Amino acid sequence: MSQTVDRALRILPLLAEGPANLEQVAGRLGVHKSTALRLLRTLHEHGMVHRQQDQRYRLGARLFALAHQAAEGLDIREIAHPHLLALNELCGHTVHLAVIEDDEVVYIDKVDSRYPVRMYSRIGKPVAITVAAVAKLLLAGLPEPERRAFAERLDYPAYTPRSTPNAAAFLRELAAVRDQGWATDFGGHEESINCVGAPVRDVTGRTVAACSVSAPNVVVGSDELLELLPLLRRTADAISDEYSGRNTTTPRTAKADTP
Repeated sequence: MSQTVDRALRILPLLAEGPANLEQVAGRLGVHKSTALRLLRTLHEHGMVHRQQDQRYRLGARLFALAHQAAEGLDIREIAHPHLLALNELCGHTVHLAVIEDDEVVYIDKVDSRYPVRMYSRIGKPVAITVAAVAKLLLAGLPEPERRAFAERLDYPAYTPRSTPNAAAFLRELAAVRDQGWATDFGGHEESINCVGAPVRDVTGRTVAACSVSAPNVVVGSDELLELLPLLRRTADAISDEYSGRNTTTPRTAKADTP
């Protein structure tokens, strides 16, 4: 990378910390003020930085527009799929990825179990929103007023004796999920199926998807499934990092970290 490009790129994270004047920018870069001014003028011409009335510089609107455009172009399923395959290879159980679409939580990817007993979930099919682990994670990530309004307009079918009975109970569970950073469905939809899930977050920390590991009781019990939570959370974090542009580590690195 050329020295000029390197210096210009170093200005952006500097200004992300807050507005800075010419002297501060030059000092942080270790260059003469004339060099810093030339770099800032070029970035300003392209809308990457903006000069305020107090002569300090901040990040420009064009930079935020590009970031938003890039984020909208990301395909979370395409990014997550290799990680889901690696997780399935390690644990052997059914792996799902889900998102919120039009007030429903739907599966957008699935990797089937290698065991003879399979789950009948389908890509594109809405989940049982009041009990599913992925739904709890996605709703728990909403702002509190939106989360409460969402919960209060839902119906609460009694799929099993373990199903969530009403909005008050659901909101308590969502609060717990939000605090702990993971969710479960132990027989809430089907008494024979257990599931544990973890959130996928964007660069701001917003939950944009949820991934889960599910298995029938005849294959693995709830306690054994919970033992996979560290692996699941590492997978969700790896997807989050790649989606946010923080890391591009290949999914295979998770294998080395597995106990």
